[in-house]
Amino acid sequence: MSQSTKPAKRGRRTIARHGELKSPHPLALLLKVLGIVVAVGLVSSAGVAAYAAYDITATFTEDAVDLEGQEAVPPDIGAIEGGVNLLVAGTDECLPEFAAYFGDRCTGADSEGELNDVNLLVHISDAPRRVTVISFPRDLMAPVPSCTREDGSETGGASKQQINSVFMDGGLNCVVKTVSQLSGMNIPFAAKVNFGGVINITDAIGGVEVCIGNGGIRDFYTGIDWPAGNRTVQGIEALQFLRTRHGLENGSDLARISNQQQYMSRLARKLVSDEVLTNPTTLLKLATTAVENTTPSKSLTNPLTLVQIALAVKSVPFDQIVFVQYPVVDDPADSNRVAPNYDAADQLWAALAANQPIVLTSDPNAGGGVITQDPAPTDPATADPAATPGATDAPTETAIELPDSIPGTDASQNTCSAGNLRG
Repeated sequence: MSQSTKPAKRGRRTIARHGELKSPHPLALLLKVLGIVVAVGLVSSAGVAAYAAYDITATFTEDAVDLEGQEAVPPDIGAIEGGVNLLVAGTDECLPEFAAYFGDRCTGADSEGELNDVNLLVHISDAPRRVTVISFPRDLMAPVPSCTREDGSETGGASKQQINSVFMDGGLNCVVKTVSQLSGMNIPFAAKVNFGGVINITDAIGGVEVCIGNGGIRDFYTGIDWPAGNRTVQGIEALQFLRTRHGLENGSDLARISNQQQYMSRLARKLVSDEVLTNPTTLLKLATTAVENTTPSKSLTNPLTLVQIALAVKSVPFDQIVFVQYPVVDDPADSNRVAPNYDAADQLWAALAANQPIVLTSDPNAGGGVITQDPAPTDPATADPAATPGATDAPTETAIELPDSIPGTDASQNTCSAGNLRG
C-alpha cells in the first residue's frame, strides 16, 4: 500500500528516526500473557475485591499515570456505559527478585532501559458485550506522536519508530497515545505490567492447563523437554512455556504469539471457573498479586470503575472473547521488522465499530504455533448454543468476516502447541 493511500488522520510525519534497538531476549514476549491476566483480573476479580481491600487500592494508586488526549469516562452505578478500551503495556523491567532467572537480559550489557515488548488493546463492546484483544507485535514500525512525559517534557515524535521503544521514550501515556492514533480509538484506561509477575500470578490461580501437540516440545533455550499431552504449568514452567519459540514447529515470533493465545484462552476459562470465580480467597490473592505488578492510569484507580468494568464483561461467552494479532506486512526497509497492514487493520476497526460478530477466516494451523484439536473448533457464527458451552444464542445480526491476514482465535476454540517433535 503506498504512502499516499494511507489515511491522513494517522498524522504521519515525513522524517523517520530511530536506530536499531538492542533486541530483548525472547522471554519479554511472555508479557502478553501477563497483560491479559492483569486485564482480565482487573475487570473480573480486582473490582470485586477492591471493596473488601482498600489497602490494595491504595497501593494501586501510588504511581498512577495521567493519560493525554483520551476522554474521561463518567462514573455511574451498574455496568459501565458504552464500550470500553483498555491498553495493557508489558515492559521488560528487571525486578531484583527475578533477575537471576533471566541471565544477561538483567545483568549484561542489554540490561539498561525498559521496553514495552507487549502491547494489548482490550476492546469491550456495548450492547451486546463482546471482548476483542488486539496484540501489536513488538517489531512493528509505526508512526509515533509527540507525547508529554511524566516530568512535563515533550518527546519529538516520529514518522516511523519501533513500537516497543515508545515506553522508554515517553512512558505509558505515550504508548496509549500511539495505539490510539493507530486504531482511531479513545483509550481512557491503561496499565503497565512487568514480566516478574507471571510466576506469582500463575501461582495465584493454581496454574493453567495447556495442551502440547505433535510429539512434544524440546527447546534448549528455555529448558523445555516435554511430551505431548495436557500439562498444568505454573511458576518457572509457565515462563518456559510462554518464552518458547524454538520449541514450536515454525520457530518464529509470530508463531509464539499464537501459542501464547492458546494460554490466554485457557487462562480465561480458568479465571471464570468455579475454582477461581467462586473462591473469595483465590480472588483476593489474584487481585493482590495483579495489583502488586501493575502501574495503572489514574482513570483505573477508582474501585467503582473496576466494578463497572467487571459488570460489563461478567457474562461475555467464550466464543465472543476473540484474540487477534494486529495485521502486518514485512517492512520493506528492514526484513527483521514489520509494518502496518492498514487495509486489513481498517477492516478490523470497522468491525469493532459496527459491533457485529467477528468471524476469523485465518487458519490457526497455518502459523506453526498451534494446531487445532479434533473435532475442529465450531465456527462461532454458526454455533448451536445448546451444544457449545459458553456460546451465545444464535446471532441475529450479520457476522463480519475478517481477512485471513488477521490471525487469531477465540476462547471457545481448543488448540495445542505445535510442538517441534514428531510422535
